[in-house]
Amino acid sequence: MEKEELYQLSFQLILYSGNARSFAMEALQEAKKKDFDSARLKIAEAETELLQAHKYQTQLIHAEAGGDSFDLPIILVHAQDHLMTAMTMKDLAIEMIDLREEFLHADAVKERTAE
Repeated sequence: MEKEELYQLSFQLILYSGNARSFAMEALQEAKKKDFDSARLKIAEAETELLQAHKYQTQLIHAEAGGDSFDLPIILVHAQDHLMTAMTMKDLAIEMIDLREEFLHADAVKERTAE
């Protein structure tokens, strides 16, 4: 694999991973506003972006498995870091949204019981 192609794949990883992370953060903001439907839509958008990033990551893995060898540029390390951070952020956002929704429902039940 040519160095230029490796850089292009790295930049695509950064692009899609960054988008996914942003959507996950937006999902959390929507959940704070108690708009759980919107939050879940943002999570779905994050997942779509992560799928795109994964396609580029898979290209790199297939190239290396197919016998290509290349020096590991720091931009690729950076790209992988972005991808892993975005994946973790999305997973944590899902958990936090679920917790916020559970707490909201628990509070509503308490209020009805207290009446």
